[in-house]
Formats: sequence, structure tokens, C-alpha cells
Amino acid sequence: MKIIAYLYSDPLLESAPDPTIWGWEVDKVYQDLGGRQQLRQLLEECQAETVDYLLIRGVEELGDSVQEVCNCLTEVEALGIQLIAIEQTSTTTTNIRADLLKLLQEIQNYQRSRRIRQGHARNRLKASPPPGKAPYGYRRGKDKYIIDKSAAPVVKEFFERFLLYGSLRGAVRFLVKKYGKKISVSTGRRWLTNPVYRGDTAYQNNEIISNTHLPIISREEAAQIDRLLRRNRRMSPRTASANRSLAGLLVCGECQSSMTVVRVTTPRQAKEYLYLRPISCPKSPKCRSIPYEEVFQQTIKMICRELPQAVAEMSLPDMGRIKEGVKNAIATKKDILTQLPSLCETGVLDPETSQLRAYKLRTEIASLQQQLAELPPVNLRETAQAVSIPQFWLDLSESERRFYFREFIRQIQLLRQDAAWELRVNFIF
Repeated sequence: MKIIAYLYSDPLLESAPDPTIWGWEVDKVYQDLGGRQQLRQLLEECQAETVDYLLIRGVEELGDSVQEVCNCLTEVEALGIQLIAIEQTSTTTTNIRADLLKLLQEIQNYQRSRRIRQGHARNRLKASPPPGKAPYGYRRGKDKYIIDKSAAPVVKEFFERFLLYGSLRGAVRFLVKKYGKKISVSTGRRWLTNPVYRGDTAYQNNEIISNTHLPIISREEAAQIDRLLRRNRRMSPRTASANRSLAGLLVCGECQSSMTVVRVTTPRQAKEYLYLRPISCPKSPKCRSIPYEEVFQQTIKMICRELPQAVAEMSLPDMGRIKEGVKNAIATKKDILTQLPSLCETGVLDPETSQLRAYKLRTEIASLQQQLAELPPVNLRETAQAVSIPQFWLDLSESERRFYFREFIRQIQLLRQDAAWELRVNFIF
């Protein structure tokens, strides 16, 4: 008994399938990528030698049209080969013939869908925008996004506001107040992560091609936004945009409750007092409040004393060497990209293969650029020395202090000892 198999895949739409997917002992596998040369060879060889079974994934792989599929089925049947479609309900030649009308409708629908997907794939190879409305701040051009001069400033200020204060909700409220532009918080989060605003084009298959149009934010700003978003995920949305720099960082060591900043005022006086108290203390009597300013001053002292020591004990990789390696990999791929036109001219590559290779290279370059952007922008040891000076913290605004606190601190525990208390700072690294 001889069993053969046939696989077809379109390189524009999918990667080549594994030839060993059948679960049967197969004597030979014929595999086509885009064309039908192997299918013709299969039919010719079956005329010269007897074959009992032909395995396929689906009937639609036997041709690019309903007529081609029907012709191939007729040839296979005339050769006396039992056809088995492993991914369809009508798995054998007899069942396929019995349900032919139903199958023909399925094949038509599949091939119509494939033609649409092929059109989208060709647009991806040309780095053209995907179908649909352009993101706010852009208009659709002939083959790329074009900046909308009336809307782009709104988006730009949204990003700048987020970079300044690290608050997504605050940036959303800012747009309403200044421009009357109402967006939801979820829309604002999508803006912050949308590759289009960074000059890149993203497709439904999660692949990204970089530098396809003019960006609204720079690569450095985009990297900083990603760092802020990662940092804010560790906190509740409200504390991520709180006015006070220590908000969301403190935990009571006695009752393990998070601590919030409360403001106390005196009647008919402008002076206010800030305290830190547990949000949900289960004890009775409850853990008492602590003056905010005292905790703030103690936190600065502990950072200046303990941060350089904590960084010195770390085993840090050579970030310069890592960055250089990524940059070299990007340069190598860009060099290959520039060689593709000459390879086409000399006939080494055909135009379709060249487009596929260029598309793959550009997505790989985009991935490497993202890796490069995620690497720490500064030398941690040098930064630790700079921020270990008390005056550095005192010269900062409250929003700037909030930014730096959350860059270094994961949590601050307030440990009570009768009437006294002390802090334990847990750094991120």
C-alpha cells in the first residue's frame, strides 16, 4: 500500500506547514509554495505507478479556482486514488463527491477570502497602511499615512502631558479642558501604545514595519512612554497620577494596609497639614497616622544612604556592549535590504521573493529597534551617585520627585515601634 501527501501554502499568507502533520506513515510528501508545480508532478508520477491514498488538508488546496479543483478531483478519481482530506468533514473521495455542491460553495467562499487576504498581504509588502480609518492625527494618503495638521497638535500635547506627569487620566482630562476633545481612558492608552504615532505601521498579524511615515513623537519619547506605562502597571490608576510623590508607595508594616495621603486644614486658616494613614486597617484601635513631611524627609535620607550601596552590590550587564550588538544587527539587516534591488536586477531573486525578503527584514529591524528602545537609557551606577545627594530631591517639583521615586522604589514599609517608627525601602532592582 502506497500513501502520498500534498501540501499547499501561499507565502504571502502563511509560513510553510510541517510536512509531518499527517499522523500516517507517508511514503512521499509533495509541497507547493505559491505555485502548483509539485501538484502536476504528483499527478504525472501517479500515472506511472500505483498509489492507494492521497492525503490533503482540504479540497481547496487542489486549485486556485473551483474549476481547477473539480478538474483535479476528476484526475485523482480516474487514477483510482482514494483521496482523504484530514481537516474536512467529507474526508474521502466518496463523501466528497456526495457533498460536492456544499463543498463547491465552501471552496468559493474560501477562495474569495483568500483573494482579499492576498490583496492585504501585497499591501503589507509595499508597507501600505492597513484597511480602515487612519488614527486620529493622521489622514490616509496614496500609499502611507499623512499628518493631519489640525489634529496632530492635539495628539502631540497629549503625549507631552503624559511624559511630564506620568498620568494617563490627567492627560485625558487635559485634552477636554484645553481642546474640548473627549476620549476615554482606554482610547488614551491605545494612543500611547499605537505604533502609528511613532512612525511605524502595524498589521493584524502583529507585525510592525518601522519608519513608514512621519511620526508625531520621537523614538526617545516613545521609549520613555513605554517605561512609564510599565512602571504604572505596578500601581492602582489613582495613585499613578496622585499629586503627592509618596502616594501609592507606602505600606503599614503593622496592619499591611496601603497608606493614603490625607489633608487636614484649620478653619479660617490657609495652612494645611498632610498625614499618611492606612486605607483599611483591621486593628482596633486603628494604626495612627504619621506626618507626611517626616516620612518624606526620612525617605530621602534612606535613598541617599542605601541606593548607592544597593546598586554597587548588583551584577549589572555591560549595557554599552548589549546596545552595540543590537545596533550592529540592525545595521547588518539594513545592509542586506539595500542589496535586494541589485539581486533582482541580476536575476538572483525574482520580484516577489525580493518583496517577501524585504518585508521580513523590515519587521526584524522594527523588532530590534524596539529591543533597543527598551534598554535602560542611562548608566544605573552613575545615576545612583547623582540622586544620592539630598539637595537633588529638594530641588525637584512634586511631579518630578514622583517620577524618580517610582523609578527606584518598589515599596516603602512603615515599621511601628510603640510611639516611634522607622522605614524600610524596597528598591525595584
